[in-house]
Amino acid sequence: MSNPTSKSILITGASSGIGAATARAAVKAGHRVALLARTDDKLSDLVADLGDANACSIPCDVTDVRAQTAAFEAAATRFGGIDAVFANAGLGAAAKGTEQGDLENFRTMIDVNIFALTVTCKLAIPYLKANGGDLVVTGSRAGYETLAGSVYGATKWFVRGYADNLAAELEGTGVRVTNVNPGMVDTPFFDDPKPDALKPEDVARAVMFAIEEPGHVRMSSIQIYPAR
Repeated sequence: MSNPTSKSILITGASSGIGAATARAAVKAGHRVALLARTDDKLSDLVADLGDANACSIPCDVTDVRAQTAAFEAAATRFGGIDAVFANAGLGAAAKGTEQGDLENFRTMIDVNIFALTVTCKLAIPYLKANGGDLVVTGSRAGYETLAGSVYGATKWFVRGYADNLAAELEGTGVRVTNVNPGMVDTPFFDDPKPDALKPEDVARAVMFAIEEPGHVRMSSIQIYPAR
């Protein structure tokens, strides 16, 4: 029997970490997912695990406006619309601070963490307005703290402000905006394991909590940090 509350959820940065964990949590809850990332093989493996009826793979460089536009169209065609978008694609710093940082890494971080995010959100709005949907963005604890010289941290300050601005813009449209701000998460984002950090599944539960709240509830921001 089909799930009458099933939603179609588009996820960027879906091939690993928080994105993949959220895809698994969504399908377990009876939703369907369109998975966007650059790595086709990882996406294909994830779809194989989740099932073709529940998930589709759409390889996409989120910094490419045409590629993202085509990805949204493909997801909407596959599932008959888009009910929620999780703008999760992000990139970390190659080195700490500005003085020791790499300029090409700065450029790529800004392209992915800022520009590509605005593309995802702009493309999402008309689809979500049609269904009274949810727009969830991945921020960071780094957007609430001062990290000396951190360009990465500054991109997450942008996400924080942008999410608030989007919420104000979309007030009264039926579209809910939620900024999920994890502390350190043990994902491939880091080169070394982080045993005391959050697990991707912890953040995935927060994302799904926001998406599955009743329509009269709006959760503008979720802070989720390791207890230790």
